[in-house]
Amino acid sequence: MADGPVVVVVRGEAYREVAPELARFEVTATARERDRQVALTRLAERAAAVRVLLDEHEPAVDRREAGELRVRPETNRSGERVVGYLGSVSTTVTVTDFGSLAELMLRLAELDQVEVAGPWWSLRPDSPVHRDARHAAITDALRRAREYAEALGARVTALVELADTDEGFGGGGAMYARQDRMAGSPELELDPRPQPVHAVVRARFTISEPVLA
Repeated sequence: MADGPVVVVVRGEAYREVAPELARFEVTATARERDRQVALTRLAERAAAVRVLLDEHEPAVDRREAGELRVRPETNRSGERVVGYLGSVSTTVTVTDFGSLAELMLRLAELDQVEVAGPWWSLRPDSPVHRDARHAAITDALRRAREYAEALGARVTALVELADTDEGFGGGGAMYARQDRMAGSPELELDPRPQPVHAVVRARFTISEPVLA
């Protein structure tokens, strides 16, 4: 007879591919002028145009976050004399209405001296798909433990330990667009990229006395 309970250690795993819940992209307005004040004025005007367009699409926008404002002097080759000023301001936009995503990005790209990058697809941090994957991983661990026990003529009797060893990761996929001017209103379809969700658990179970004869 064994001195103590027999323990089996197993790994439970679950993998899913699900539709994304969020799309994020970045829009950056820029201005380059010889005079610093003129550069700042142009930059403010272009940033305002971006805000107006985002306001028009407010129902589709889940979140908008102001990014970095940068203004720096540009010098000649020797670096001794300032020849102009370059300014930029970025906004990160998160969208949940994928039906209007392509139109919004293209309209922003039509604005003068505006750069659009994205989208990057993701799931919400509190998405129920993460919980579902964890539950599936636990079920898989229990199934494996029972298989080992059955192979030994035993049965699972108790759970000793359950540890979450790895969980969830999101995919990307991006579209990049930069336009100074675009003639007309082109159409673009953006297919959401499925998001991988991965959950792994490590579990220790006690089993009844094996039948080894």
